Amino acid sequence: MGLANQLTILRIFLVPVFIIFIGYNKPLYALITFFIAGLTDALDGYIARKFNQVTTLGKILDPIADKTLLVSSFIFIYNSDMVIKFPFWYVVLVISRDIYILAGSTLIYFIKGGLDVSPSIFGKATTFFQILSVIVILVANITFIENIYVNSVIYAATVFTILSTITYTYEGIQKLK
Repeated sequence: MGLANQLTILRIFLVPVFIIFIGYNKPLYALITFFIAGLTDALDGYIARKFNQVTTLGKILDPIADKTLLVSSFIFIYNSDMVIKFPFWYVVLVISRDIYILAGSTLIYFIKGGLDVSPSIFGKATTFFQILSVIVILVANITFIENIYVNSVIYAATVFTILSTITYTYEGIQKLK
């Protein structure tokens, strides 16, 4: 197993560590763990491409690691004892989008016998703002950040989450034709 896949597996193992820090209301340690996980994400992709270590296993594990960390972040921060949390509607929206896209992708895969996925600009922006929202919430629980900044990031993430859902729906319908 190559270094890229080992880093992806490390990221998966960091998820429970992150959750434990959230559960014990340790936002600084959770933030550090989140950054380390983000670093492994950047490194595994770079190493896989640079040293020709792109594997089928990596293509499967990498998005699982990413989604596990993000979805866990939303659920466990919302249910934590932290002072500043995600609004319930935001958690539902983010998770519902992921379930919707997974269900649609599965449907297309079974109907068409395959699926070629490429992230849209809205999908990339969604991921960026969702990650930023986790960081902002954790930082807001460590230091003082005005609610307007926290809310601005959450609303930006919401806009891109909705736009990416619409974009992927349109692309999915086109693939089914």
